[in-house]
Amino acid sequence: MTEMSPFWPSGEPHRLPMPEGVLYDALCRAAQDRPDHPATVFYDGVLSYAELLRQVDALAGYLQDACGVRRGDRVLVALQNSPQYVIAYHAVMRADAVVVPINPMNKTAEVGYMATDCGARVAIAGSELVEVFAPLLAGSLDHVIVVRYRDYVPAQVPYALPACVTQEATWPDAPGWHDWTRTMVAGALPSPMTAGPDDLCLFPYTSGTTGKPKACMHTHHGVLFTAVLQARWYGMGKDDVMTAFMPLFHVAGMQGSMNAAITVGATLVLTARWDKDVIVPLFARYGVTFWNAAPTMIVDVLSSPNFRDDSFARLKVITGGGAAMPVAVAARLKSRFDLEFIEGYGMTETMSPTHINPMAAPKQQCLGISVHETDARVIDPDSCAELGVGETGEIVVHGPQVLRGYWNRPDADASSFISIDGQRFLRTGDLGYRDGDGYFFVVDRLKRMINISGFKVWPAEVEAAMYGHPAIRECCVISAPDGYRGETVKAVVALHDAAKGSVAPEDLVAWSRGLMASYKAPRAIAFVDSLPRSASNKINWRQLQDAEWKMS
Repeated sequence: MTEMSPFWPSGEPHRLPMPEGVLYDALCRAAQDRPDHPATVFYDGVLSYAELLRQVDALAGYLQDACGVRRGDRVLVALQNSPQYVIAYHAVMRADAVVVPINPMNKTAEVGYMATDCGARVAIAGSELVEVFAPLLAGSLDHVIVVRYRDYVPAQVPYALPACVTQEATWPDAPGWHDWTRTMVAGALPSPMTAGPDDLCLFPYTSGTTGKPKACMHTHHGVLFTAVLQARWYGMGKDDVMTAFMPLFHVAGMQGSMNAAITVGATLVLTARWDKDVIVPLFARYGVTFWNAAPTMIVDVLSSPNFRDDSFARLKVITGGGAAMPVAVAARLKSRFDLEFIEGYGMTETMSPTHINPMAAPKQQCLGISVHETDARVIDPDSCAELGVGETGEIVVHGPQVLRGYWNRPDADASSFISIDGQRFLRTGDLGYRDGDGYFFVVDRLKRMINISGFKVWPAEVEAAMYGHPAIRECCVISAPDGYRGETVKAVVALHDAAKGSVAPEDLVAWSRGLMASYKAPRAIAFVDSLPRSASNKINWRQLQDAEWKMS
């Protein structure tokens, strides 16, 4: 095992002190200790911990009684950040079932694939997604519970609400459709919870080089582990006010915001969609102390016309990952507010962090040091031999937070794990090195992936979708530089002869936006007569990629 960094937090044990039970037990403790304390704040709509627990139990009972959910069943949760997301997530686990978080930007084909792949028959979805889910009922799905976000917002609020909150919600009056508000008053009570720490509870999907998303199998213990870990690392407690502006379907927001808050009984401030002008008054009104943010969010807020320095009056921790924080922005936070941006590193496969910078000694544009009970090493990606300090290779990790495996993907398990010193390590696909202080840095990607402000896009998945357009003879998806997001998606396309002159790049951009989540869809299309090939006659994506970035 690699040696512990000399900058390990003072007084913090390397073995994480864990509370008893599972995440639901942590929620019960918070509700018992401080029943009237605000658990969630949603555009001034407040849920206490006692009421949060009551609604979690009500929905868990309804899932079992009305939807037939049984132990180990998978349930899709496709919601914007909201109190209903928090309730749905924990209710599925309370029902002894498995949460399958769905990005609400996904289209019908994407959701249908995941529902079929994991065998889910029940979904909980926002009213803005009715058209996405309607074709799946009586096919992949038997039940869809529909949420109106507006139900949890006061009638009058001083904020501009996003369209997903204000829109009038309608859905078919037909079997299989359920109204969330009725689940809350149905009077169903869940049967005793039987799932324990080693049982599966979460299947977040991640894409891969095969182009097909795959489900990461996580246990109750792994989910609770990184939630408790982050609350301790950042010094969070019951009087803290934490943000939930990062998407909760993504493990970074799920663990670093929602579940970390519940483990300590803190207050969680939620917004359904990102809006920099709403964030500033929320900071001031509720005295936010902890902000889990992508670097682009911080840049947005600092540039907001209604931002004032006293908006950060109570803020003591800013943390994030997924994309490097620009040095100039980090320096501004330090000089103007005496705030350090604490970067971390993790994956969907690891329930978020395997590395975080120490609060007392962070380094810029650095992954940090390996966290509690986590063994991180750097190996030669070909020979798998362990490399020394300062040598660049593939980062591999072993720890309690690492996924048990991929659902029904033995081939992916075989290629993603290796054994070192008798321990099972996950190959991250990231190339990096460890310095003499035990800090890790990423320098490149072994895998072919595009990072859009922390959202991961796999070119093979986008290419597979784009080949569905009849005009496309062949295509290659690459990353292009983007001053705001860091990277964006670009497709280099060769058309069939019959389509030349009749199809424009903007036509393919619009078509792809209707087919896949907006962050995956190419923002730029370049037409070429043919694509470069390697010696083995494969499309040479690396040549196109390198040429694109050299032009920037």
